[in-house]
Amino acid sequence: MRARRLIAGALAAGLFAAFAAPSAVRGADPVTIRVGVLNVGTDAPFLIADKKGYFKDEGLNVAFTTFASAGQMVVPLSAGQLDVGGGAPAVGIYNAAAHGIDVKVVADRASDAPGYGFDPLLVRTELIKSGRFKTPKDLKGMTIAGNQPGSVSTVALYELLKKYGLTWSDIKRVNLDYPEHVAALQNGKVDASITTEPEASQAELGGGVTRVMGDDAWYPNQEISVLIYGGAFIREHRDLARKFMRAYLRAVRYYIGALHGGHFAGPNAADVIAILTATTGLKDQAAYKKLTPGSIDPDGKLNLASMRRDLQYFKDQGLIDGNVKVEDVVDESILNEVLKEIGPYKGPRG
Repeated sequence: MRARRLIAGALAAGLFAAFAAPSAVRGADPVTIRVGVLNVGTDAPFLIADKKGYFKDEGLNVAFTTFASAGQMVVPLSAGQLDVGGGAPAVGIYNAAAHGIDVKVVADRASDAPGYGFDPLLVRTELIKSGRFKTPKDLKGMTIAGNQPGSVSTVALYELLKKYGLTWSDIKRVNLDYPEHVAALQNGKVDASITTEPEASQAELGGGVTRVMGDDAWYPNQEISVLIYGGAFIREHRDLARKFMRAYLRAVRYYIGALHGGHFAGPNAADVIAILTATTGLKDQAAYKKLTPGSIDPDGKLNLASMRRDLQYFKDQGLIDGNVKVEDVVDESILNEVLKEIGPYKGPRG
């Protein structure tokens, strides 16, 4: 029923109308691939591949459309009106699979490997100065901003509470989109948050907010963002799916070359920062040098164990409609074909 409501809601909102044109002009040269983005730091491989000409080298153009979440991409992806997307492996993708809606998770896009906790715990500075907050145990009784209940960041918040002996009943949870976290923290409507980059750094730069710890400190190696293909894109245009994956992995490896010690401090850092500054909401290049970026597997490999843990949480919370498994939403066949062509990554990993 939830999946049916999702489709009905998308129709009512006119999403299908917005994607009325074919998602790719198949006979043209170059071919246009329609890509869903979130305008956040995890879009970096898409943006790098576009700006560095990696898509062009594969004979592809990309047309980016911004969405609020990966869940909103599901309907146009399944209908063939969007070819590729990127976002969290959250409830919407699993419920889509449970109801036969054809989208596939095909590669890694971001995780919080040790040192790269890019979804940190933020707390209002005045609560720290007053002594009200000393450790995460002191979140008890506080109002905490998270993302939606079916998001992977909600799982991370749950794991943080559990680690410090707390439960959902010990806090007041407010579900807000990430850009809203900044204002909510600064105007005192929430006491703390789990906020992704670059919004986390924007909150700090705005003043009155302190980064307590990265999510890698309590829930490391969570599969936070993934590359998603529409099922029809894989079945009917496999050559284009491979081309896109080759450009994507080339960009991922360039991105890895920008990382060092949990920051943008590698050889490619200045170039990657310039690309992100030009295309995302955070325009301060100095801020990018301070923030904690996400990590990506340079071979695009997914952390399936992490996805299974998160899916079990969603099931335990009654958020999944059917008996779906991680394997029902994952298809690494295109990734594996491309890796056979280009070989495994052999460079430094930041």
